Amino acid sequence: MISAANVTLGYGKRELFKDVTIKFTPGNCYGLIGANGAGKSTFLKILSGELEPDKGAIAVTPGERISVLGQDQFAFDDETVFHTVLRGHPRLFEIIAERETLYAKAEFSEADGLRSAELEGEFADRNGYEAETEASALLSGLGIPEGLRHKWMRELEAGDKVRVLLAQALFGNPDVLLLDEPTNHLDRASIAWLEEFLSRFPNTVVVVSHDRHFLNQVCTHVADIDFGRIQVYAGNYDFWYQASQLNLKQKQEQNRKASDKASELKAFIQRFSSNASKAKQATSRKKLLEKLTLEDLPVSSRKYPYVFFKPERACGDVILEIRGLCKAIDGAPVLNDLTLTVHKGDKIAFTGADSLAKTTLFQILAGELEPDSGSVRWGVTITRAYFPKENGAYFENELNLIEWLCQFAPTEGEAFARGFLGRMLFSGDEATKKTRVLSGGERVRCMLARMMLTGANALLLDEPTNHLDLESITALNNGLIAFPEMVLFASYDRQFVATVANRIVEITPAGVVDRLMQFDEHGAVENSPADRLQDTGS
Repeated sequence: MISAANVTLGYGKRELFKDVTIKFTPGNCYGLIGANGAGKSTFLKILSGELEPDKGAIAVTPGERISVLGQDQFAFDDETVFHTVLRGHPRLFEIIAERETLYAKAEFSEADGLRSAELEGEFADRNGYEAETEASALLSGLGIPEGLRHKWMRELEAGDKVRVLLAQALFGNPDVLLLDEPTNHLDRASIAWLEEFLSRFPNTVVVVSHDRHFLNQVCTHVADIDFGRIQVYAGNYDFWYQASQLNLKQKQEQNRKASDKASELKAFIQRFSSNASKAKQATSRKKLLEKLTLEDLPVSSRKYPYVFFKPERACGDVILEIRGLCKAIDGAPVLNDLTLTVHKGDKIAFTGADSLAKTTLFQILAGELEPDSGSVRWGVTITRAYFPKENGAYFENELNLIEWLCQFAPTEGEAFARGFLGRMLFSGDEATKKTRVLSGGERVRCMLARMMLTGANALLLDEPTNHLDLESITALNNGLIAFPEMVLFASYDRQFVATVANRIVEITPAGVVDRLMQFDEHGAVENSPADRLQDTGS
């Protein structure tokens, strides 16, 4: 068990937490949620001991081991993949290293024999004989093939490194597991495996994630960071959302009733205070008014941007035709004979394990990249707006946010830009920030604002939910559901895909699987015997 008692932490005048007392108990998985900047990752660091609070203390049951998902992808570059996983249990790794050194000796002394006996006992107590099997199972479940397991970490791609670090955190049955965005860089199969692993995990889990479906699958409780405190709700993310909204509405209704009552009492007092026959009643109502108080509703850190895409014209009958598209990157085939016809009203989610294939397709469709062969034909009525996966090139300047947005609305003035930025949560002085200092989530909101200004009737979005908090994901989610025209997008957020897409196109090494169906239906049949590759132009 791990708990916090009266934890307070602030930076300058800003107080993230004040007198937070919370207990995380075994057998439960707690989803730690809150707006960007609310302090989710910071609180995990306090729990792990990486960060000291200004006040208060963290207590862990004596003898229990805390495991943390590492965020430094380069920390183990000089280790093999397998050894990196084993390092998830530091004491067991030390025992393994000492055993190897001891048994490698040319001569074995009596002292060495006694020491080896001690090590073997502790090795067995810590399930050392199952360590190799467990590490292999974790790597396999997270999509790391056997051929990579004895390579150096520095030889792996960034996404594979994240998977290995996740396997490291899960290794050795830790008593307390702290996970910050564990589904990043995972494909759908790996996320499903992790959901199953955590649902069977017998100890304590505290997880930060922007994946609503994942939180719904694994969480027994939600710990909500807001108003400078943390409130725990029993149930998953959807239950938290319903309960928190109900709680807020009840408080607002109580305030409304109290306000109406106060107005009624004031009117009576004002009307009859000078009336001798009613003076006693007026005095009585004054006393009631003095006792009547409105509850101050604290200002929430949870804010929703305004995301609304309004096309200037409807799409015609011809939207998009792709024929025989091929593209190789650095000599390796990425897209192979891709054929696709997009119809009016299609909202297509591109899925598949190869994110490079999806990004390459979006770059070709946006006109940023030429195919090696094949053709792309857009209808004459189509205007496009593109959200790239990597957006750094858009912010390599010394402009402030107002100047940056005015680039995409040159006929509008500063007042228009300020108003538009305010709806995207850049109000007051935030609108004059330099673009080069923006966070990842702030950049995404800027790119969405840029798209909204185009009036396009075809939206191309390559992983737009990356870096966004749950509130911004919800706003974008609702904006795309309401959009009446064509959308092509890729996202690892399962709930986002399930609620927006009406057609799923999976890009596989063998070809394209194209289905006119909801994402959940697609997941139910994608591995069925009837599954087959289709000519998507038919």
